[in-house]
Amino acid sequence: MAMKPTLQLRVGTQLTMTPQLQQAIQLLQLSTLDLRQEIQQALESNPMLEMEDDYGETEVAETPDDDWASDIPEELALDSEWSDTYQDLAPSAGRSDDGPDFDRNAVEQSLQDHLQWQLEMAGFDSRDHLIAECLIDSINADGYLEGRLDELTEGLRGQALAGLKVAEVEQVLYRLQQFDPTGVFARDLRECLLLQLGTLADDTPLLPQAKRLVRQFLEALANDDRKLLKRRLRLDDTQLDALIALIRALDPRPGQAFAASGSDYVIPDLVARQSRDGWRIELNPEALPRLRIQPDYAALIKRADKSDDNTFMKQHLQEARWLIKSLSSRNDTLLKVGREIMIRQFDFLEHGEEAMKPLVLADIAQTVEMHESTISRVTTQKFIHTPRGVFELKYFFSSHVGGGEGDAHSSTAIRARLKKLIGDEPPRKPLSDSKLVDLLAADGIAVARRTVAKYREALGIPSSSERKRLA
Repeated sequence: MAMKPTLQLRVGTQLTMTPQLQQAIQLLQLSTLDLRQEIQQALESNPMLEMEDDYGETEVAETPDDDWASDIPEELALDSEWSDTYQDLAPSAGRSDDGPDFDRNAVEQSLQDHLQWQLEMAGFDSRDHLIAECLIDSINADGYLEGRLDELTEGLRGQALAGLKVAEVEQVLYRLQQFDPTGVFARDLRECLLLQLGTLADDTPLLPQAKRLVRQFLEALANDDRKLLKRRLRLDDTQLDALIALIRALDPRPGQAFAASGSDYVIPDLVARQSRDGWRIELNPEALPRLRIQPDYAALIKRADKSDDNTFMKQHLQEARWLIKSLSSRNDTLLKVGREIMIRQFDFLEHGEEAMKPLVLADIAQTVEMHESTISRVTTQKFIHTPRGVFELKYFFSSHVGGGEGDAHSSTAIRARLKKLIGDEPPRKPLSDSKLVDLLAADGIAVARRTVAKYREALGIPSSSERKRLA
C-alpha cells in the first residue's frame, strides 16, 4: 500500500530559550564559588558593572532613555524541563560557544553512582538486578570486587534469593564486567588487565602475546625479567618493548578516575536561624557580593546621539541589567525552595537526623509549582548552614522505606538510628545485623537485613564480628 504525504498541524507550548534565559538557568545551577568566578569575569568585561561592599538587592538609577531596556521582565521564568533547556542548546552542526557550558559545571559522579546508572539502563530482571546491586555495593575505590563470590552468594540467599547458586551470581558478574570503566568488577589485577585487553580490536599488534603475558607472566614483568619473557613469548627486544608499552597503557585502577578530587571548602547559600518567633531561613549575607550599575558611566548614556561609543555603552548596560536581574531571580528561587525544604524537615532542625522525613524532588516541585529538574538544579551544590552543621540541600531528600504499619521512614533517619544503636551497644557484645533488624522493627521500622547491612557499610561501620575483635 502506497504511503501518501500529509500535513498535520500540532499545537503546543514551549519555553523559548533566549540567551538571557540561558544565562539565568546557568547561574541558577552554579555553586556559590563558581558563581563568584562568573561575577568576577562579568566585572572585568563589562564597564557598566561595579561591586558594592554591602549585600542586598540592587537599586539602579533610571536614565532618561530607558525605553530601549523595557524588555526586561519583572520576573524571569527560570522553571523549565531538561528538554526545554537542551533542545535549544544542541545545534545541529557542532557545539555553540554562546550557550551555558553545562559540562564545565557538572557535578562529579561517584563510581557507584556511575555503575548504578548503567545498571538501570541495562534491562536486568528483578532477580539479577538485586544480585547486581549487591555486587556494586562490593566494589572498592579502585573498581575491584571485594569478597569471594561464594560469600556474596551466601549473603544473598538470606535476602529473598533462596536457592541462589554461585554460577548465577557469576553470570551477572560477567555482564557487569562489560560496564564502563573498562576493567571494573575484576577480582584481581590479572583479570582487570585481561578485561581491558578483551575490548581491543582483534588485529591489535601483539594482542595474543599480551593476553598470554598477563595470564602467565605478570610476575616476570614485575621483576623485569626480559630474558624469560623473550624466550617464553618468542619475541625480540623491539617486539618486547612494544608489548610492555601496550600493557602499561592499561589502567590497573579503573575506579580511581571517579575518586573525589574536589575541595571540601563550601560557602553556605542559606542560613537557618532560630529566633523568638521560630525558625528563619535566609540568604547568607556573606555568600555573594552586591552588584550595581556604575553611576558615572550610566550618566553618559543620557546623550541621545547614535555614536558608536554610546551604542557600546547601551549594550553593556543592557547586559548588566540582565545579569543583575538573573542574580536576583536566582536568589529568590533558591530562598523559595530552601524554605519549603526546611518546612518539610522542621523536625530535623529540632531533633536531628533521626527525625528526618522521606522527601523526593516531586514533593517540593508540586508545592512550589516548578519542574523537578528545576528543583534538582536549585539543590545541587547549594548549601545551608544550620545549628547542626552545613548541609547540601540535596541531603534533605531521601527515599521512602516502608514501615511496619504502612508508615514510611526516611532512609537518612534509618541510617541515623542505626548509627545510634551501634554507638550504644555493649563493646563486648556488638549487635548483629539481624538483631538490628529486630530493634528497628520495635520502633515501627520494617527493613530487610540486607538493607541494614547496606546502610551500615555506607556509614563505614564494620560487621559485628569485626567490631567485637576491635573491642
